[in-house]
Amino acid sequence: MGFIATMLGRLGRIERPRPALGTAGRHRVSLRAGFDAAKTTDENRRHWSEADYLSADAAATPDVRRTLRARARYEAANNSYAKGIVSTLANDCVGTGPRLQLLTDNPAANTAIEAAFMQWAKAIDLAGKLRTMRMAKTVDGEAFALLTTNPEIQSEVMLDLRLIEADQVTTPSMRLWQLPNNGAVDGIEFDEYGNPTYFHVLRAHPGALFGLASVDFDRVPSSGMVHVYRVDRPGQSRGIPEITPALPLFAQLRRFTLAVLGAAETAADFAGILYTDAPAAGEAESIEPMDTVELESRALVTMPAGWKMGQVDAKQPSTTYGEFKREILNEIARCLNMPFNIAAGNSASYNYASGRLDHQTYFKAIRVERSEFECRVLDRILVEWLREAARALGIVPPSLRDAMHVPHAWFWDGHEHVDPAKEATAQSTRLTSHTTTLAAEYARMGLDWEEQIRQRAKEVALMDELGLTSLSAASVAHDDRDEPDTEESDALGPRNN
Repeated sequence: MGFIATMLGRLGRIERPRPALGTAGRHRVSLRAGFDAAKTTDENRRHWSEADYLSADAAATPDVRRTLRARARYEAANNSYAKGIVSTLANDCVGTGPRLQLLTDNPAANTAIEAAFMQWAKAIDLAGKLRTMRMAKTVDGEAFALLTTNPEIQSEVMLDLRLIEADQVTTPSMRLWQLPNNGAVDGIEFDEYGNPTYFHVLRAHPGALFGLASVDFDRVPSSGMVHVYRVDRPGQSRGIPEITPALPLFAQLRRFTLAVLGAAETAADFAGILYTDAPAAGEAESIEPMDTVELESRALVTMPAGWKMGQVDAKQPSTTYGEFKREILNEIARCLNMPFNIAAGNSASYNYASGRLDHQTYFKAIRVERSEFECRVLDRILVEWLREAARALGIVPPSLRDAMHVPHAWFWDGHEHVDPAKEATAQSTRLTSHTTTLAAEYARMGLDWEEQIRQRAKEVALMDELGLTSLSAASVAHDDRDEPDTEESDALGPRNN
């Protein structure tokens, strides 16, 4: 209440609550809900029994987050679909890594700094660490990275990014962070404005081999720590696994698969079964229950008097295995904004239009994720790197050495189009109608337009020098008036055009 009272006091709007008139002696009135979802009946009482009023941090206690992390890691390690979904999401989001483009008024400095930064990024494997952070964000719910100095880096700038698991960022003693007015949540201290000030980092992982759980920890300033997680609720301080809603579904998929396999194995274990239509007091030869009879291939056998032979029918549930698998995988991938064909690695049931529509939602989520990584990770790394590079390389102008914001842009890998010919036609139309720019079109492919134009100029100059004819984009008239519109039925696979 201190922060809220301070802000309201500045605005001159803080008022003390006044008691309502005429409320003394009244009896408490029971809730009369005007919404069906707010009513509790005998039918829905059990369904809503786990609903609570806990805050974001109270609901995601250290024990709850620890349990969710352990189960999410188990599924990602033992479930092929879970592993593929997590790795595919990291590959699509980070790809081969971001590329820096400075936008200052000094072109020479821009080129030198961009080249030095990319050399440093390759030396520390920045792309690989970002992919690991994206996978940790999906499975663990959050990713931590320390900005440290590593003298073993093959670069003059020795800034490094040291990844830390979420288990290691915690306060070992509950008494240290449950004190009144301490402004701390498990592993993180906050100031009165809600900004993180210090992180508690255990010196040894709680699950490390050949070691006891250590209570020794370091208070790392927030300036040296990068923390990435998805904020689902206001006031949320720690993240939970992004695949949390899908964890029960992974278990159901495994149970259904084992049930189908068990039914097939049961049918294969029994070649046949003897049964009789005779009544209990009827005449039929006596046989031992569950007795087995060995059968020879291509043999004609006879049954005991009064008995017949039948084969076990391996019936499946009313819902076929493929249909159930598709629906549950679609529900699993929905919490990650991933379409079914990417989660399953199978586009057999897709056509061109449906594939494009599903991919639009997925790629929009990827753009949002990249923007978050730029804000929380890459921009902070760039500021620290410029400070280190100013001392080690001497290529950073004085105006950029201590600047908190440097004009720049990040380029990521582009996404391949399912129909390159149609995309090229649309791109040409946009450029001709001046509804886009070369910078925007190259950015879609994750390329720097200035570098591509310079490279193209070199190629054209060399072709002219060697006497080669420069290939120009020839517009080929295609009359499709006699051809049906196949956009809605084009498969994502090879097309016979």
